[in-house]
Amino acid sequence: MDPELEPFIPMLAGPDLTDPAIARENYAERAAAAPAPDTTGLEIEARTVPGDPDVPVRIYRPAGARATLVWLHGGAWVMGDLDTDRHWAARIAAASGAVVISVGYRLAPEHRFPAALDDAWAVLTWAAGHAAELGIDPDRIAVGGHSCGANLAAAVALRARDERGPSIRFQLLNEAILDDRQQTWSARNFTDTPWNTRAVRAAALEHYLGATPATPYAAPSRAADLSGLPPAYVATAEFDPNRDEGIEYALRLLQAGVPVELHQWPGTFHGSQAILSADISQRQLAELTAALRRALAE
Repeated sequence: MDPELEPFIPMLAGPDLTDPAIARENYAERAAAAPAPDTTGLEIEARTVPGDPDVPVRIYRPAGARATLVWLHGGAWVMGDLDTDRHWAARIAAASGAVVISVGYRLAPEHRFPAALDDAWAVLTWAAGHAAELGIDPDRIAVGGHSCGANLAAAVALRARDERGPSIRFQLLNEAILDDRQQTWSARNFTDTPWNTRAVRAAALEHYLGATPATPYAAPSRAADLSGLPPAYVATAEFDPNRDEGIEYALRLLQAGVPVELHQWPGTFHGSQAILSADISQRQLAELTAALRRALAE
């Protein structure tokens, strides 16, 4: 473990998802206690995207920005909202210079798959279709997310390819959960890692899928064909059950002819970027946003 991260491990037991309402309260309390992001220079706007039902979003706009990231928060499909996500969205917007549209998608188990995916899709198609109104470039739209949010981003990219939907320039997949089968080495063996464990993954997938068999839109690793997808930045953490499926997905993208930047971060664990005092956390955010900036450059 990275020596700057190690002291925090005793405080980072994985979330108990048995009662989603309590899990959400605890998650929100953690987020509220974290240092607030610096929003200097950002215009922040709340909007509602037409859908079935409508989807709340929060737009973080650096001055003069036209490139855009549709961003999906983490939280095991069960936790998280526009308020908890401000830590990610504001920092990504400020560091990348891109407009970040943070999506308040519906949560499981009250709203199982494909509710969250449908919400993400509604926001992507709205952003592309209202580019002139939003002042963004429709040819420079990326999708991205953290953890389950990265799952949704990868699924949106698959759906856009399959349905010939909006053009996606780039996909940003940070510590993604991509496979429901739990058969990789890291998924089988990381049972006591900080924050994310095999048991947490199993509970999250149960809440998200219920009895519905997983399709590639629920578990992108199940997609047989990854050709024709947008270039990707894939980041994985060493001590994370999600690690190996992220690496395998990146390799499969490469084998399908998709340009990929893969970064496996040694000594880190799932979500350790939240420990902002650590040098490695600062480097993770800097590289992620630099990759986004490069991909969305004119």
